[in-house]
Amino acid sequence: MSSHHDPLLESNPEAPRPFALFEAFGVECEYMIVDAATLDIRPVADKLLLEAATLPGAEPYFESGTAVPTEVGLGPVSWSNELCAHVIELKTAAPASSLDHVADSFQDSVALANAMLAPMRCVLLPAGMHPWMNPDREMKLWPHGFNEIYAAFDRIFNCKGHGWCNLQSTHLNLPFQGDDEFARLHAAIRALLPIMPALAASSPLIDGATSRSLDNRMAVYARNARTIASVAGDVIPEPVWSQGEYQRVILDRIYADLKPHDPQGILAHEWCNSRGCIARFSRSAIEVRVLDVQECPAADLAILKLVSAVLKWLSEKRSPHQASLRALPTSRLRAILDLTIDGADTAIISDASYLAALGLTPTPTPALRLWQALAERAGAVFDQETREILGVIFREGSLATRIRRRLGDRTDLRALQSIYAELARCLASGKLFRA
Repeated sequence: MSSHHDPLLESNPEAPRPFALFEAFGVECEYMIVDAATLDIRPVADKLLLEAATLPGAEPYFESGTAVPTEVGLGPVSWSNELCAHVIELKTAAPASSLDHVADSFQDSVALANAMLAPMRCVLLPAGMHPWMNPDREMKLWPHGFNEIYAAFDRIFNCKGHGWCNLQSTHLNLPFQGDDEFARLHAAIRALLPIMPALAASSPLIDGATSRSLDNRMAVYARNARTIASVAGDVIPEPVWSQGEYQRVILDRIYADLKPHDPQGILAHEWCNSRGCIARFSRSAIEVRVLDVQECPAADLAILKLVSAVLKWLSEKRSPHQASLRALPTSRLRAILDLTIDGADTAIISDASYLAALGLTPTPTPALRLWQALAERAGAVFDQETREILGVIFREGSLATRIRRRLGDRTDLRALQSIYAELARCLASGKLFRA
């Protein structure tokens, strides 16, 4: 929910036009800050950003009248706050021309952040949700710059819930030029959103226990704004294919529904839209929001490379799939998303018209196998590290499935601490978590 100093895929001030499809990429990864011994959350993101601002070459951004930076640029990666004080976001400081070296830059930032957190007896923790956080008791809103935005969210939606203060994601930002490219990209993203949890689910626990869902982050995200239903809609965005139509059908409705609760218009901005992907016309990009953060940046970037390759194939100007993708009803896509929220990689996708729209055989198929088939159809070619990481995911399942398998029937605190301490080590070392 970054509302400040948006860094990703804003038009290059030296360029005469916005970036075209797949000319640039923006990536954001959110991590929890936890106690190094107990792994309980620690709301010290402000202390971390204050210290980061003192580093040589750091470029801190201070909102007017505040003493704590909301963002600190550190070379290719910027660090920023989020709605809650125990979350730190790492993001590409400028549009990346490819995804090839983003993981290395993010891993360097993870190492630096952990080194700065060590004297506070804290560490970064990955995964889409904290497994035993009690949001009613532990939630602390960010109290510094732009806090009027977070206070407005809290007043209207009550952010003391998992769907606001216990969900860490990876966002992919993809650019477009004009309505034609927007329509092609939006159609492709909208169609793939329902099966993205098959790759990226990493939140199999909530309130210290397993649940029916492997992607609990998306389960709570899907209902976090139910006070004003238009804010998130059906998570799958409506079938709109131009900026004007998007403004009328989605954004104007959100702003109108918010106005009685927010007469000053504090939240009347395109970032208030909470669908699974949102159009950012201010920077000519679409932001994908349904991916749980993984155990290390290399895993996130492998998934983003696969998603981007398939999206590029489906978005091609001469793609034979565009018409059938645009005809997919929102309700049908949401039904498939609900399947993968619960089953992630094991969900069986049997909607024949959906499979046909993607150019696949209309035979019931596990969602993870769909990604393998789509990668083959797209002719996707990856570097060796990406192939190895995707191979682990395809063989062993999503991170949520791997966590669940390692836990077995154990959900006592000691078992959870052991698993999540290993996840913290995976993040620190850049290694995969194995089943």
